[in-house]
Amino acid sequence: MADKKTLVVVESPTKAKTINRYLGNEYVVKSSMGHLIDLPKSRLGVDVENGFEPDYITIRGRGKILKELKREAQKSRKVYLAADSDREGEAISYHIKNSINKDSPALDVKRIVFNEITESAILEAIQQPREIDMALVYAQKARRVLDRLVGYSLSPLLWEKVKKGLSAGRVQSVALRVICEREEEIEKFVMQSYWTIEALFKKSKKEFTAKLIQYNGKKVDITTESEADEVLGKLKSDRFVVIKIEQKERRRKPSSPFTTSKLQQSAGSKLKFSARKTMMVAQQLYEGINLETGPVGMITYMRTDSVRVSKQAIDEVRQFIVEHYKKSYLPDTPNLYKNRSSAQDAHEAIRPTSVFRTPEAVKPYLTRDQYKLYKLIWEQFLASQLPPAVFKLKTVDIQSNGGILRANGKKLLFDGFQKVLKSDSSEKGNVLPDLEVGEVLEPVKVEKEVHFTEPPPRFTDATLVKFLEESGIGRPSTYAPIITTLIKRYYIERNNRQFVPTFLGRLTNELLVKSFPDLLNIEFTATMEEKLDEVEDGKMKWAQLLKDFYFPFMASVEAAKQKLDDYKGITDEETEYICDKCGRKMMKKLGRFGFFLACPGFPECRNARPLPLGKCPRADCDGFVIERRTKSKRVFYGCSKYPECDFMTWDKPVEEGCPQCDGIMVAKKIDGESFLVCYNDECGYKAPVTEKKDIQLVH
Repeated sequence: MADKKTLVVVESPTKAKTINRYLGNEYVVKSSMGHLIDLPKSRLGVDVENGFEPDYITIRGRGKILKELKREAQKSRKVYLAADSDREGEAISYHIKNSINKDSPALDVKRIVFNEITESAILEAIQQPREIDMALVYAQKARRVLDRLVGYSLSPLLWEKVKKGLSAGRVQSVALRVICEREEEIEKFVMQSYWTIEALFKKSKKEFTAKLIQYNGKKVDITTESEADEVLGKLKSDRFVVIKIEQKERRRKPSSPFTTSKLQQSAGSKLKFSARKTMMVAQQLYEGINLETGPVGMITYMRTDSVRVSKQAIDEVRQFIVEHYKKSYLPDTPNLYKNRSSAQDAHEAIRPTSVFRTPEAVKPYLTRDQYKLYKLIWEQFLASQLPPAVFKLKTVDIQSNGGILRANGKKLLFDGFQKVLKSDSSEKGNVLPDLEVGEVLEPVKVEKEVHFTEPPPRFTDATLVKFLEESGIGRPSTYAPIITTLIKRYYIERNNRQFVPTFLGRLTNELLVKSFPDLLNIEFTATMEEKLDEVEDGKMKWAQLLKDFYFPFMASVEAAKQKLDDYKGITDEETEYICDKCGRKMMKKLGRFGFFLACPGFPECRNARPLPLGKCPRADCDGFVIERRTKSKRVFYGCSKYPECDFMTWDKPVEEGCPQCDGIMVAKKIDGESFLVCYNDECGYKAPVTEKKDIQLVH
């Protein structure tokens, strides 16, 4: 045994490379490349008559990896399973342990976990091996089987009633419902106008504005221009007198370090990252970056719903503050943050593994995206342990002929955490001049301004993740895959980073909501997440959860099969385009990447081609603009006669043709404003977009 080594099994090769650096020659680190054993793809794989036991098999193409791990284990004195410390990681470890012990029953196989890939964390984990946590395994099994039961019941229903290739999922279908309902709100929205009145004053070379907030003792609500003119005339006919001045201090506390959802939200709004991209880059930072001294894990585990931070990390960041900032920037005691009641608290918040590795110091070793995300995480963590920002707020009420106008001022007294997290202009303050009660002010101008109510905004990655988290739908590890699946299935599209449901998505949602109102209910889905947490906590049996769900659900499936109308072919539409192989009029059909043209003579004639989106704008070309894809699968729009015609654009055409030349138009931002622009250079038509509803992308 003396010459035998210890085998450590992790999930990814990058992580293996980083960990291998910290362990000596007595260890061999191998990667499983994720799950090796799972439910079969081609069948249900769940014995519903025998306690919902799953029929696990080795994933196709992974048998060689499993065989190599078992062979390496037979040469080892012990095995440590170091997959991620969550439900999925525990399940991966459980299946690998069973496979190894089946061939080597006497071999000591233990589980080790860590929150960060650093030398101290790895060595500490090696000293504290444990058995597999079966409660975590059961929770993962319950979720996996539950999602399989739903998917394998709903998807065939959609194939039968709509079209082949569709899919439905327990959580993704709820997210789709939310996006579709928001789109319905936008379509039903009726724009209304309202008016505000503001006065501009000047004193001691300082200009400031005051807004009318009250008139004749009532809150201002001006809905017509004639009413605005009447109020404006009365205000101008009298003196403007300061009647009230209030001053107070306001302290704004820093936010906690990032959880998974908050990281996705912040990266979405500040860096314009999708949820999927955020998690991909975070995974790279977690698994290890090659610094000058070798591979190092840069951040803690990125799938967490906890804001807890270890004492060691707090001690380090407080030392960093002492060394880099004035004494006033160190709070007397560390800032502590409270978890949400639903948080599992299995991991720390997302933070740098060492705050002394500043973004600028490691920038040469990071890609541009890695640097941006690391900087975001580093600054948020450092700011979370700095004192509050302190402002002096000043409110001045000015009276004129029954109206009260209010001016608000703000002065930054102490920047606190904003020393690190640079604030926007609204947080820097708007300082008012010195004024006194009873002082008469002479306005520079008093003006009315019309405004229009706006529809609720479409969801983005950031706002959808926020909604899902606040509603208790899904868990940190599921937000990004939910969005990716909806886009992949062509249920939603991204338009200027906003999610727009497709015709297929709306039809699918309508059918599912009609037949399964409980399953697609937000409260029901959130309750199911709580029950899965109860399985993890050992408070509920996994098979009982499935039994309670399955039989009422299947009754709904059988009812839907009988009641649902047949929508097959609903998206098919005859066009004027002629099949160049057999001469038939081609049909507009809906596929997995959107609409396309197909010959109705299938299977005799299998001709198909992209759907033309409009005439090519080149004057000497009679081709059509079609959707194309780069080698990396990025969508662009080019001429059907390529390479004879090299016209291309990244901008997707809108449904409306140019009113001057009937050419294609695209939505473009010019100097910050949205316009519909004709792509025909000889035409030059351009019109401002007055409402979001003006922009309807071609399908």
